[in-house]
Amino acid sequence: MSITPTRLRHISQAVMLTVATLAPCGSALAGTSNSLIDISAEGTLLACSNRDSGTVTIVDLKTHTVLHEVAVGHHPEGVSFVGTSHQLAVAVHGDDRVQFVDADAGKATGTVEVFDEPYGIVSNANGTRVYVTLDYPGQVLEIDPAAPSIVRALDVGRFIRGIALEPGGRRLLTTEYYTAIVRAIDLDTWEVVDEWAGSSQENLARQIAVHPTRPKAYLPMQRSRVTVPHGSGAIFPYVAIVDTEAGEGKRRKRVQMDSFRGTYVVANPWEVAVSPDGTRLYVAFAGTDDLFVCNVLDDNYRELEYASLLRLGANPRAVRVAPDGGTFYVYNALDFEVVAYDASTLQEQARITVCKNPLEGEIWLGKRLFYSARQPMVGRRWISCSSCHPDGEPDGRTWQQPEGLRQTQPLFGMAHTHPIHWSADRDEVQDFEHTIRGPLMQGRGLIRGRLNDSLGKPNKGLSRELDALAAYANSHDVPLSPYAKNGLSDAAQRGRKLFFSSETKCATCHSGPYFCDSGSRTDSDSGETFLLHDVGTGQDDPSEKMGTAYDTPTLLGVYRSAPYLHDGSAATLRDVLTTANPEDRHGRTRHLSEQEISDLVEFLKALPYE
Repeated sequence: MSITPTRLRHISQAVMLTVATLAPCGSALAGTSNSLIDISAEGTLLACSNRDSGTVTIVDLKTHTVLHEVAVGHHPEGVSFVGTSHQLAVAVHGDDRVQFVDADAGKATGTVEVFDEPYGIVSNANGTRVYVTLDYPGQVLEIDPAAPSIVRALDVGRFIRGIALEPGGRRLLTTEYYTAIVRAIDLDTWEVVDEWAGSSQENLARQIAVHPTRPKAYLPMQRSRVTVPHGSGAIFPYVAIVDTEAGEGKRRKRVQMDSFRGTYVVANPWEVAVSPDGTRLYVAFAGTDDLFVCNVLDDNYRELEYASLLRLGANPRAVRVAPDGGTFYVYNALDFEVVAYDASTLQEQARITVCKNPLEGEIWLGKRLFYSARQPMVGRRWISCSSCHPDGEPDGRTWQQPEGLRQTQPLFGMAHTHPIHWSADRDEVQDFEHTIRGPLMQGRGLIRGRLNDSLGKPNKGLSRELDALAAYANSHDVPLSPYAKNGLSDAAQRGRKLFFSSETKCATCHSGPYFCDSGSRTDSDSGETFLLHDVGTGQDDPSEKMGTAYDTPTLLGVYRSAPYLHDGSAATLRDVLTTANPEDRHGRTRHLSEQEISDLVEFLKALPYE
């Protein structure tokens, strides 16, 4: 009897499953994926990275007590035990370094400086290598933890966050944050060897996990339908399943999580975890504070089956399964605790506070509201403020709003650059009560009684909760540009002179410490209004309802906030200065040489440089 390729694949899968049933359960069997928490190989220690406090906490899992809390820097994201040791590797996103920690001693042991924004981190089985994603500029680094030092770097795509090591340790899988594209890296050749793209609507894929025995990978993400600015049609929660085998007929499918359990809607899928035996998948939803327990199906069709629902604490951002599969752990980031659950009964076993609340009371309340997809913020549970502005960042999308096309802006520096929105139609964050009560969020709202018009009488002071939301939204500082760590380069120095010259007039509008003239007033026939500028970008948008003049955005952090302009029509900074500026209405740049354009771009990329 001849053996067809399909039959050979089925035989191989059967052999893998048989071996899996004979092998002892262990963390290596479940693959290695990035997470905010990790468990040591023998299952005795848990490490949790606390983004708000800048620490990593080590927990004794036998006694459920905290052994150490170690300061590692601003905004730690991924954490991983190195091989079978008790050495930890931490991706310190805000300080651009990988920090190594002795979990037994509770002490930092070494540091590797990286270019910018390390996010996901994993280790190989024997602990000889650590792999980390750089969210910006979209690289994967291979690090020798013994040195410690960078061994290799690879450009993988744009904004790379998720990372997982396949069973066998020969390939890495990565995810693009804003597109959910999955790519495979061959560790022998150190090159991208495969790619799985989803639809153009897939967004915010920050993590990926692999099946221990089958060629499957799972990534939590959201679907952003930019043409539907409505709470029941804009944002949807998904888990994508990727068939990681090479060759013809590769598949990638999505399971819609808001209809997974009847009509029970969930929001903002943040992390997933696969049990060591491959039979269960756990999905944490940071917007609705839920967790789905799913049966993993070996059918290459439905893939997942609903098993149970758990109601969690505030803003769950991580889930991890113990090496023996008997317990799983959830990190409720805004309760600052890890909760242990029995995997068989789903009963809570322990609740461990991993750090003191580092946020001021008002900021803490505002952040909880910002991430909530429940009442009073949201009526139908699909969307939260963080669905488009997670951790103050943009979602990389241009939305068809009722007033016209609007590209999502970051919140960094917003406290100093009011008014808000491209059309300057709000002069305080409290005006977003209109959005909370409107078609997009459909919430009860945070003010009891009458809501004042935007740009009218202040809404500040009418609600403790609304003022707290405003305080959190205004709390995002602008980080130093990675292109300015060693000061301005020669090219950026030349670009700076061009920027501030009367020749280009860039600084006419992009002035002051925040490189914008937001907040400036002008007299008009209708009275005093905010100063807006028509730079020619609104003429091509037939849906524009508020006029073609716009508020000047800050240029701080502009290196990572593409696409540009109100309608997202400029993909790069070079496009802003060239193809999107044919009539010199956005600064005088038509006469500049290619070298001068390049110098000007280098200066913009270096903002802020002090």
